[in-house]
Amino acid sequence: QVQLVESGGGLVQAGGSLRLSCAASIRTFSSTVMGWFRQPSGKEREFVAAINWSDGSTYYTDSVKGRFTISRDNGKNTVYLQMNSLEPEDTAVYYCAVRRAGGRMYFTSGYEYWGQGTQVTVSS
Repeated sequence: QVQLVESGGGLVQAGGSLRLSCAASIRTFSSTVMGWFRQPSGKEREFVAAINWSDGSTYYTDSVKGRFTISRDNGKNTVYLQMNSLEPEDTAVYYCAVRRAGGRMYFTSGYEYWGQGTQVTVSS
């Protein structure tokens, strides 16, 4: 069983930055994808970014391109989401997840392990 623990959320003013971390309990990700999703209050969970653990390829939803950066630290089994130029529309609970084999990258159904989430609130 894989456990994912997110941290780094908080309250920030518009234009500010936060870095989210997601630590995995075991090293299983040599050939998989890890993703970040977010869920604004009252809305569905949506894809934000993903990274291929083996070659470092990255993927982003259009609304965060140029502002967010996903990265990984193999030695620490940790994936990061650096968020810059934050906007009130980025306010949500952010989740990290591990994609299941063959799962669709941009959809929640494509992921089998999820963290508990961390709240990000951006004030205007």
